[in-house]
Amino acid sequence: MTIQEIRDRVVRGESTAREEVEAALSRAEQANGYHALLSTIRDRALERADMIDLQIKNGEEVGPLAGVPFVAKDNYLVFGAPTTAASHMLEDFVAPLQATVIERLEHAGAICIGKTNLDAFAHGGSTENSAFGVTNNAYDMTKVAGGSSGGSAVLAALDVVPFALGSDTGGSIRQPASFNGVYGYKPTYGMTSRYGVVAMASSTDTMGCFAKTAEDTELVMSIMSGKDDKDLTTLDDYFVAMPATTDKLKIGVIRESLTDDVDPEVKRVTHEFVTRLESMGHTVEEVDLPMAKYALAIYYIIVPAEVSSNLARYDGIRYGLRADGVHELTELYGLSRDQGFMPENKRRIMIGSYVLSSGYYDAYFQQASRARTILINQYNALFEKYDLLLTPTAPTPAFGIGDNVDDPIKMYLADIMTVPPSLAGLPALNVPAGKSETGLPIGVQLVGPAKRDDLVFALAKQMEKAS
Repeated sequence: MTIQEIRDRVVRGESTAREEVEAALSRAEQANGYHALLSTIRDRALERADMIDLQIKNGEEVGPLAGVPFVAKDNYLVFGAPTTAASHMLEDFVAPLQATVIERLEHAGAICIGKTNLDAFAHGGSTENSAFGVTNNAYDMTKVAGGSSGGSAVLAALDVVPFALGSDTGGSIRQPASFNGVYGYKPTYGMTSRYGVVAMASSTDTMGCFAKTAEDTELVMSIMSGKDDKDLTTLDDYFVAMPATTDKLKIGVIRESLTDDVDPEVKRVTHEFVTRLESMGHTVEEVDLPMAKYALAIYYIIVPAEVSSNLARYDGIRYGLRADGVHELTELYGLSRDQGFMPENKRRIMIGSYVLSSGYYDAYFQQASRARTILINQYNALFEKYDLLLTPTAPTPAFGIGDNVDDPIKMYLADIMTVPPSLAGLPALNVPAGKSETGLPIGVQLVGPAKRDDLVFALAKQMEKAS
């Protein structure tokens, strides 16, 4: 059922919020084999459900998500369960506050039932870098779930909950959404608050969600969005949902996203999606984004630099894991970080520290920042001529568990399509578009101008209705 159908059932008395929560918890238990959920929030979830049921019984007004269960990636601070970021560093950390977007969803009546698996500290593209084990793909358990929000994508795909929260820094919502056949949205940078979410890279971190329909995804995002005094990067509440578009749009397909390096099945599904767009009266043309080929290099200079800064606080003293049996300060720092961080965390810290170090800052970080500005300007130039842009979401369908673990470059290439919009702060949505010959989902990515999240959803809803 859609979010609206669940909410209407609860409000009309055909079901109760407690029954919806209990059913979701039961489905989560049945999906244990996928290792998508790290913890459940049973007691608090049922308590909140009973409160909503009492409000309805008393004839009180309830929110647009009343009685709707959901799960949150385990880098969101949520009451009722530890916030581990899938790392040993935060294995026992209990949140003293809740993320702003969690507060907004709860105010609307939604009920969080659990925390989902991810690559530790959101560093990765497969959810194989979790300290607590690998999450399996919803369609083929020998394949990866994608990452870093793999757990949330899988639980949305398995219909455990009608929506699930993720965070997206360079593709961590869109790529696993493509691998698991669900909608996954990264909003315009600043549309949603980052307050109360474990930081990865502060200049590209965004909070978004997964759902089975474009309309459900849009509804959740409209509630999460808006200015937050606790996050000074947030924008005024500009997002207003619009109906499925009836306008004839001009859409650019980025030529650099359909090279010979892209899987033939992905290219086939993308071309079929373009054909459907054209059949509905939209104009679709190939366009050039020359800086796209440098985006991954830009990303893996800027983002590790921000990672190394954000993770410096985990030193074994202020909070986080503290190594035992140490006798001096440097040993405490070293052992605590060695035991608390996964190999990919250490790799990014070391890269980031290097590009920020004296003698290399100008050569690497400054140059990458200038190149990022050129990329943004190229996007702006395209949006002067085109309403939206389109690419595949990932260069391949989901790959096998273990295939890329020993090759960081191959793993990073899984985000080659999703990184450019992240660097530019643009809204981007994975739309399920088809399947490979072996039945694995394949998605396409719709990219809009900054603060035109409404237009991205308007086209997605039109395509959804048409199909």
